[in-house]
Amino acid sequence: MTYRGHVENGVVVLDEPCDLPDGAAVQVSPIPPPAGAKEGEIPSLYERLRPFVGAAKGLPRDLSVNHDHYLYGAPRRQ
Repeated sequence: MTYRGHVENGVVVLDEPCDLPDGAAVQVSPIPPPAGAKEGEIPSLYERLRPFVGAAKGLPRDLSVNHDHYLYGAPRRQ
């Protein structure tokens, strides 16, 4: 399971409570800031999602309307 958190005064603080026992071994992997982001600056939603722009190729043009049809076989909507 992955937990997310941040550093406060040199201590890793989890964003959500968890039930880890005292003394449990954990691994902390810092998340690198997006390319071009300045230290302490929060990147915009576009900057965070930019790597995914144009990644979905070959999808049906009506996918947003008929996603239940393509995923579950529901009748198509017009």
